[in-house]
Amino acid sequence: MLDFLKRALGKTGSAIHEIAPKKKKTIEKDEWEEILLESDVGYDLVEKIIDGSPDRINRIQAFNSLISVFQYKAEWIFPENQKPFVDMIIGVNGAGKTTTIAKLAYRYKQEGKRVMLGAGDTFRAAAIEQLSRWAEKLDIPIVSTRQGHDPSAVVFDTIQSAISKQMDRVIIDTAGRLHTQTNLAEELKKMVRVADKAMSGAPHRKLLVLDGTQGSSTVEQAKSFDDIAGIDGVIITKLDGTAKGGAILTIADTLKMPIYFVGVGEKCEDLAEFKANDYVNAILDEVFL
Repeated sequence: MLDFLKRALGKTGSAIHEIAPKKKKTIEKDEWEEILLESDVGYDLVEKIIDGSPDRINRIQAFNSLISVFQYKAEWIFPENQKPFVDMIIGVNGAGKTTTIAKLAYRYKQEGKRVMLGAGDTFRAAAIEQLSRWAEKLDIPIVSTRQGHDPSAVVFDTIQSAISKQMDRVIIDTAGRLHTQTNLAEELKKMVRVADKAMSGAPHRKLLVLDGTQGSSTVEQAKSFDDIAGIDGVIITKLDGTAKGGAILTIADTLKMPIYFVGVGEKCEDLAEFKANDYVNAILDEVFL
């Protein structure tokens, strides 16, 4: 995981090296502040991290200040008596939502689980086609319909089909909406309600996919989605394409909800479980000896 994160944070490391070309045992407080800001850690959080720090900071002090941001439980667990377990995937277009669904499905299948997909993004024909192609490639059943059909009906049919076929996992796609689109927000609320009608307690986890290249600007987007649907956790994509890797700290600090996975690349295996310790160490390895 640490090697995966170092690869994902490659551009962030390059940005850090522009400020601090040489690694040191200790760094000046002002330099530490500049490194955090350049990595796209939000200004308010940087002030909180820096406040009370000594004039020179060593690695242990830096580690303790960063790891304290992750004050949540991020247990990726599945109750044994909960079959199927239903994940609903939420996020805007372009965040890598469909690819993330494929990566999750691949992960579940590698664990020996029976997986079913639900093409609940009926807003775009391309979304249905893309998810159907992934389902065929992974040899996983999918419930889908045509563009413009009721996405809540897809949710209901997917869950009912998964129950009858004794599936272990269900992953349901949703339309890639902006949180400001009222009609789509209401549609998402309905999909959540219908899932519960199809199976009490479903969806069991609502995961928000955030585009890592957008950095800290995703925080307000995430807060709005949480207000709409009640987000249970986050998956961050495209980290390898940005120098804004520090935004993960801002996301964790602001949302106070688990970051479960980080994605890099387009391959099915390019999804790694997020570990806060590994993430912090990957950042600090670019700064300290």
